Amino acid sequence: MNRRTHSDAYRLAVVCIAAAIMALNIRILVKNGGLYPGGATGLTILIQGIFEKFFSIKISYTLVNVILNSIPVYIGFRYIGKKFTSYSLLMILLSSVLVDIIPHIVLTNDVLLISIFGGIINGVAIGLCLSVDATSGGTDFISIYLSQKSGKDSFNIILGINVVILVLAGLLFGWNKALYSIIFQFASTQTLHFLYRNYQQVTLFVVTTEPEKVSHMIYDLSRHGATILEGRGGYQGQKKYVVYSVIDAPMAENIEKKIHAMDEQAFVNCIATKEILGKVYLRPKD
Repeated sequence: MNRRTHSDAYRLAVVCIAAAIMALNIRILVKNGGLYPGGATGLTILIQGIFEKFFSIKISYTLVNVILNSIPVYIGFRYIGKKFTSYSLLMILLSSVLVDIIPHIVLTNDVLLISIFGGIINGVAIGLCLSVDATSGGTDFISIYLSQKSGKDSFNIILGINVVILVLAGLLFGWNKALYSIIFQFASTQTLHFLYRNYQQVTLFVVTTEPEKVSHMIYDLSRHGATILEGRGGYQGQKKYVVYSVIDAPMAENIEKKIHAMDEQAFVNCIATKEILGKVYLRPKD
């Protein structure tokens, strides 16, 4: 088995596991708690609830979820990447079908527990997908598309879209479950934000005597450029160089190790970056 085949098999396995986790979470926790998660999942459950409450019609989760994801999937194929979108489509279809066929099981009736742990599990499932360049669909496609265009972390945009869904759920079905759904969404977003950091950047300030080597190493590993500043040590007055660069957060630890391998006396300050104005390299999806 060559490297590419092994990678594809691994991605396929992770996507299937993530789909099963998400489906179990929706069927056993989310629906039992009467929650309305954000994104296409929450909108699907909301539409199911509307049809059942106002028209006494039970409709398939798979049918509604696939229809809602049709436009995001098109955006994925058109603007993000074909293989990325294909794995995402598998995630959408498999998780949807599993939600329809998994039997109803009650683990707990405590809505607060469901909100917290259901949100965490949801974040883990989405994080698994994103870790192998796939997504659970819906607003994730939109988020990744906007991130690639702007170079900014757009998970807050997802949160904003989800607020609209929760407000609608509160107006139609009562604010009690809608407020619990906010807890679910907060737990999910924070878990995902912790697990998946590809669209988060950090700023490196490196005081070193090997500025050229450090800046070239940063570019070779991250494809991010660097600026070399001249300075002078405030205590001994020695000439120093400061390498300034903004890199992807997941790469920071490895790059810091490489810096100290080149210059044991280097001083590195790594700072979380809130916003970047200007061009920044983002690895394209396949």
